[in-house]
Amino acid sequence: MLWRDTVDLVSITYTENAMGDSIETETSKTIYANKKSIRQSEFYQAAMTDLRPELMFEVRSEEYDDEPKLIFNNKSYNIIRAFSKNGEIVELTCQGLI
Repeated sequence: MLWRDTVDLVSITYTENAMGDSIETETSKTIYANKKSIRQSEFYQAAMTDLRPELMFEVRSEEYDDEPKLIFNNKSYNIIRAFSKNGEIVELTCQGLI
């Protein structure tokens, strides 16, 4: 399997400052991935729940650690679904952030 594309997986951590305000910190890591098409059935099922899947990527299971966001070609996406295909590969279905 060719790993032609690169994506940045973005994890988010929350800390508090001295005043008790929550501070969000994003950390990203670059990994190789395979860009895939959204299946037609998945697109229409997601549309019924107001989700708009745009892209799907296959990544290696050991590189994905439940990150909620992904960056591809300088555009940010929410990961709306992560599906383990065979224990080694995870499909990440993504929706663009506005």
